[in-house]
Amino acid sequence: MPVSADLVQILCCPETKVPVEILGAERLAKLNAAIATGGVKYADGSTVDQPVQEALATVDGCTVYRIDEGIPVMLVDRAIPTAQIAGW
Repeated sequence: MPVSADLVQILCCPETKVPVEILGAERLAKLNAAIATGGVKYADGSTVDQPVQEALATVDGCTVYRIDEGIPVMLVDRAIPTAQIAGW
């Protein structure tokens, strides 16, 4: 279930307060390819072990937040820093 555009407009990163947008298909594929190699970690240091079906990214591209079953997971420890993904 996609997240409504109205909701996306009011969401922002809980840590930096940077607005978010829906992560595009190309970057989603790049993220999932990196997850498949086992090298992607959440902000809390735990490994991202499941592919991401849908996500929000900060407009500066620094952080990704999963959307699980239509619900954005906007928790600081569950953020995925993009600096760890080659060629992001």
